[in-house]
Amino acid sequence: MKYVTIDPHTGEELRSFPTATAEEVAAALERSEVAFREWRRSQFVLRSEILRRAARLLRDGAPAHARLIAEEMGKPVASGRAEAEKCAWVCEYYAQHAEAMLAVEAAQTEARLSYVAYRPLGPIFAIMPWNYPFWQVFRFAAPALMAGNTVVLKHAPNVPECARALERLLLDAGLPDGCFQSLFLTNAQAGAVIRNRRVRGVTLTGSVRAGKAVARQAGAAIKKTVLELGGSDPYLVLEDADVEEAASMCVRSRLSNSGQSCIAAKRLIVVEPVRKAFTEAVVERMRQAKVGNPLEEGTEVGPLAREDLRAALHAQVTGSIAKGARLLLGGQIPAGRGWYYPTTVLEDVRKGTPAYKEELFGPVASILAARDRAHAIRLANDTSFGLGAAVFTADVVEGERIAREELNAGCCFVNSFVRSDPRLPFGGIMDSGYGRELGWQGIHEFVNAKMVQLG
Repeated sequence: MKYVTIDPHTGEELRSFPTATAEEVAAALERSEVAFREWRRSQFVLRSEILRRAARLLRDGAPAHARLIAEEMGKPVASGRAEAEKCAWVCEYYAQHAEAMLAVEAAQTEARLSYVAYRPLGPIFAIMPWNYPFWQVFRFAAPALMAGNTVVLKHAPNVPECARALERLLLDAGLPDGCFQSLFLTNAQAGAVIRNRRVRGVTLTGSVRAGKAVARQAGAAIKKTVLELGGSDPYLVLEDADVEEAASMCVRSRLSNSGQSCIAAKRLIVVEPVRKAFTEAVVERMRQAKVGNPLEEGTEVGPLAREDLRAALHAQVTGSIAKGARLLLGGQIPAGRGWYYPTTVLEDVRKGTPAYKEELFGPVASILAARDRAHAIRLANDTSFGLGAAVFTADVVEGERIAREELNAGCCFVNSFVRSDPRLPFGGIMDSGYGRELGWQGIHEFVNAKMVQLG
């Protein structure tokens, strides 16, 4: 197995790297454990300074980072620059707030003194995906490092240069050697790392299949895990919604990262009175989106990241049509080089079709008709996933009630699209995983809540 950069725009192989040897893996894990002994005792002020320098390097190098991301997984450069900026934000957020989040908490008991101290666990193994190759890493690594843990990263095999760039950036920011290391690993090697006694926790962002495998292996080794898996996010458009605004938000979300986002709008559930107007608005906005070279400014939708991903997406589209869905736009693999897929809209998506029950990772919008809002809520919850959800309505009080009480998801929005924010916890339920990243909840995932008491 090799880690290979293949330009999704051309299909051309650019670079390749061998996977690590067993000796290299063992040495890296030892370095991570040795580095932890010192890093865990470092002052918050030092950790904060390093993360703030990392934020400056992310912003200063944003154009180069965006180009690298575009070459490796096809993200349009404007989106790549925004990704670098968001990484800078999460670094600065935890640099400012981590110390307070991990402050000792006093408790009133019969003892002379009782409190909870939050202490780091040790080396944490991170298995990260290709779709946000910088952000997915930093949203975990920033709080983990600020908590005093060290990190060993297994990045996706199609973004090796991004993995190397992240390690260089943190070293350039002043992070001590061994505190953050990137390893090119096979899945078998990743399993061995999970079982290694030096590793104290595991975090994965990826598919349900990968999540089950990691949970099984980590459970056998009694290692704490956080899993952020797939999503089939429902966006409910009620009869009193601003149809044009709802369509704009839904399409913006659906085409985020060329549709390759776990929290993109996947199932657009619209009540019958506004179905026709909403569908027409969605089709027109999807039609107008500019598909093209990710290195060109103005491109909104780039190629899919890999050829096999495009083939799988197309099979889901054609399979849904074969089971009764109506194709309103797109749905044909274009001629020419690159792994492009057209913006596509499916209507009359029904139970049992791939577009109803599976996650579609690409620029494909699925429209489901609902009789009324109660039916819309039932359709929204008729899924094994539970990552994000949104509801559009003029009655914001009712919208908030639906988001808070009715929708089965970890992240719910009213009159906006689902997105992550360093200040708030992010994660899902059911097949979308467990645990949280970001917010104070995220930094508490990989610490020991140690109770201390003086008799």
